[in-house]
Amino acid sequence: MSSTPAPQGLLVTAGKVHTPFKTELLSAMGSSRFKDGPPHLVGILATKKDDARTYAEFTKKACEQIGINFELRLVGEARQGLDGEGVGIDVEEAILEANDDSHVHGIMVYYPIYGGRQDQYLQSVVSPQKDVEGLNHQFLFNLYHNIRFISPLTLRPIPSSHLPTPLSKSAQTDDAPEGTVKSILPCTPLAIVKVLEHLGVYNKMLEYGDKARGKVITVINRSEVVGRPLAALLANDGARVISVDIDSIVEFSKRPSLSTTTSKFNPHHITTPLPEFTLAQALSISDVVISAVPVSSYKVPTKDLKDGCVCVNVAGEKNFEADVRERASIYVPSVGMMTIAMLQRNLIRLVGYQDMLKSAGL
Repeated sequence: MSSTPAPQGLLVTAGKVHTPFKTELLSAMGSSRFKDGPPHLVGILATKKDDARTYAEFTKKACEQIGINFELRLVGEARQGLDGEGVGIDVEEAILEANDDSHVHGIMVYYPIYGGRQDQYLQSVVSPQKDVEGLNHQFLFNLYHNIRFISPLTLRPIPSSHLPTPLSKSAQTDDAPEGTVKSILPCTPLAIVKVLEHLGVYNKMLEYGDKARGKVITVINRSEVVGRPLAALLANDGARVISVDIDSIVEFSKRPSLSTTTSKFNPHHITTPLPEFTLAQALSISDVVISAVPVSSYKVPTKDLKDGCVCVNVAGEKNFEADVRERASIYVPSVGMMTIAMLQRNLIRLVGYQDMLKSAGL
């Protein structure tokens, strides 16, 4: 007699999650706000890496599908040899030019370029008025300090004490209070959160800002573009996040709310080193495992996963073993399509913020 195959977890593609967001984007693009023409997004490519160029091509195609103008500007190493004139302008100059170009509504840069602090510096060179990736220091500050709403005229944070309704009491909605707009979030971490919401990891019955409460989530990667901001986002939404990187394991968790303590600063996540903790221990207790390691040889061991967990692959390489669905109840093999959707949504929001600035004569 043949043995019965082991049950397999569900395979959920980003395309299934993407559908309602594409509908939302198409509706926004058809609104009267774009009567003077569609938004113009500039991508700056300064590397010869194939994955960056592929991502640029994917971005262009996705923008064309909903009517956004996308222009790819090649600089530095990416341009070398194309016109016989060497590398031409460098990436920082290209960013500054796009910042000053009134016909450009949004800017994205394909990282990594130099890596480390130099890339972080470039992220803050991009004007926050045009930063569709949400990586400018101002937006990262908001994220890490759990500041969700900002002034539309200055794009500066508005402390919770100055909002019409305290964040902790904002019921079941994430609508911006009157006189404020939403801060821009990094598009890849935001895409992952939207995937988790779609999968039911976020509990809709809980208050806004606490919908991931009770979940243990392991994030493998602590880069400044994906892993660290994602861990902070999830922790600020109530999850216990175990952040795993090449040399350390750190817990991100929500700071306890102390009604007797008043502060002009927003309550936000705290981090705690876990020097004795191992990846295997983290995986064994995690309801969700998210991996974003850009190395083809890296694989999350299926045998260490908690039975019935949700696994999300973020890296271009597959970070999970082929048998992952034998332990995972749901497996998401990529989030690229959702990342582009969040980038496009950020662009449309920024166009609205730019219109507010123009109306105010700023």
